[in-house]
Amino acid sequence: MVSSENLTTYLLEVILSHLTLFCALLLATLASIRWFIRDSYRVDGLWRKHVLITGCDSGFGNLLARQLDGKGVNVIAACLTDKGATDLAAAASPRLQTLLLDVTDSGSIGRAVEFVSREVGDRGLWGLVNNAGRSIPIGPTEWMQIEDFTKVLDVNLLGVIDVTLQFLPLLKKAQGRVVNMASILGRLSLIGGGYCLSKWGVEAFSDSLRRDMKQFGVKVSIIEPGFFKTGITQLDLIEADLRRLWARLSQDVKDSYGATYFDDYLKSQDFSMGILCSPDLSKVTRCMQHALTARFPRIRYSAGWDAKFVWIPLSYLPSFVSDFVVNALLPLPKDERKVK
Repeated sequence: MVSSENLTTYLLEVILSHLTLFCALLLATLASIRWFIRDSYRVDGLWRKHVLITGCDSGFGNLLARQLDGKGVNVIAACLTDKGATDLAAAASPRLQTLLLDVTDSGSIGRAVEFVSREVGDRGLWGLVNNAGRSIPIGPTEWMQIEDFTKVLDVNLLGVIDVTLQFLPLLKKAQGRVVNMASILGRLSLIGGGYCLSKWGVEAFSDSLRRDMKQFGVKVSIIEPGFFKTGITQLDLIEADLRRLWARLSQDVKDSYGATYFDDYLKSQDFSMGILCSPDLSKVTRCMQHALTARFPRIRYSAGWDAKFVWIPLSYLPSFVSDFVVNALLPLPKDERKVK
């Protein structure tokens, strides 16, 4: 039989363990409620603020420009082409202004700084969204040449740095926001070429910039989308460029992959992109809007179910696990040079 003393001790231990668990859950609940309340605070006077967005011809930049314009923000939308600027202006209010900007051209950026300076005056620039980017050439690393890397790095990384540095005085004046478009491919390198390299670079640049600008009141946020249907993931353009890369390879290199590798690679890519790419671009632009309008913007925003539940968790796992998953998505080379 269990003595009354032992029974009392056991009951006390059970009560204490349950009480500890209850307190832990209560604290977690209160912390979550506080986080959601704090996350919902917004800055005042958006109608007085100016936001510059690069890469507004299409995709995330185009949608964000129209959404912020609808909220009364003074949007300056930078486009690469005249057609992109004209089409966006026609779809927005007269308040939205467009300008032509090539982020790979320091002179073009300088002219944009002069234009924006005249518009914002002593108020400074509240928001800079570095959204302009390109993806191709992408593919197996061995298929690349050095200029294939520089084409992407010049836009996605060096362009981001150049634009940011030239606009920093205006951002410091307003104690504003920098929102940099990175990617889950800045956490997990899934493919060769300059795209993943550039996004890892954007992550590092943004972290350094955030720490350096903290004392000046400038906040820096990073957007890390998963896969979405934009011009960057347009399969016909990616496939056409892959054919260009494959065609210029020597016969010896082609043989090392096998006769069917290229077609198998395209099929695997089409299948993966068809499953992963979301058409709902607003999942990303909501993050961008929050980074610009929240009183306490987050440092990083993940957008898309694949980013939240697949790629970012996978990036924390050991490399052999991520290597296994990534390799499972692509065909294996079949070296025909071994066949006699």
